[in-house]
Amino acid sequence: MRIRKAGKVTDHLWRLGTEESCVYLVEGAESSAIISGGMSYILPVFLRQLQEYGISEKKISHLIILHTHFDHVGIIPFLKRLWPQLNVYASSRGWEMLSNPKAISVINEFTLKVTQRVLGKTDELSKYDWQWRDDVAGYSLAEGNTLDLGDIQIEFYETPGHSSCSISAYIPKLKAIFPSDAVAIPFKDEFIIAANSNLTKYQQSLEKLGNFEIEFLCADHYGYIIDEEARSYINESKIALTNMKNMLRQALQKEGSIDRAAKTLVDKHFQLRPDYFIAPEILLNTYGQMLKHVAELGSG
Repeated sequence: MRIRKAGKVTDHLWRLGTEESCVYLVEGAESSAIISGGMSYILPVFLRQLQEYGISEKKISHLIILHTHFDHVGIIPFLKRLWPQLNVYASSRGWEMLSNPKAISVINEFTLKVTQRVLGKTDELSKYDWQWRDDVAGYSLAEGNTLDLGDIQIEFYETPGHSSCSISAYIPKLKAIFPSDAVAIPFKDEFIIAANSNLTKYQQSLEKLGNFEIEFLCADHYGYIIDEEARSYINESKIALTNMKNMLRQALQKEGSIDRAAKTLVDKHFQLRPDYFIAPEILLNTYGQMLKHVAELGSG
């Protein structure tokens, strides 16, 4: 079952943000952690939710970046400036990306594009110091690291494929997995594959995530998943990946070039899903990267 609504997921765990841009709050006995950073434009919603749900801001000591794409790091600069004591975590590759001026420029540019697409305006952002600069630093996470919140431990695993810097979080006590976009995106009743970085590594990450006992699959887009669907979601993602590879190969064969195939697939994507939140020109790059990898696999 897919739950779109924000609110309490289970004891110790809240889903915050908007339907298309989710972040999670994990409450431990000693401290709390925010998992994922969402889009910048969710800030007024996020701050209001903290008050409405009675969440203690003073206990929030940690903020975990699962990967550094613009739609997963949006609230972080503002919160780090608001709460200087906040500990921010990402993979070592993630920090490399966030120290790259070009990457920071892309984050800020794409944020404005998607804010305009979703809200129809960007003036709401002017109320917040949201932009990424060079003033956010933190700690590196790697495979096997844990974060202790008191009675809750969060484990971390490297799950590249969607991006080169992707990590996933798992809470054994809750049987809750936070894979970010290392699994299919649960748009409506679909399983949307976005293996931007490397299709092969994406599949390997799915195999790794399939080893966990899962009762809650907490996605970064379009809510979280519970019950039997949560337990079967990784396998469904594997099937969706196979289908995506076939679609990519067919489009490449039919169109004869990566650019034409990418445009055709993006046009089809938005014909079927006109309300999908990502701007078409951004998704064009996603399909282009996947097509390029399929072409390379074919030539190999």
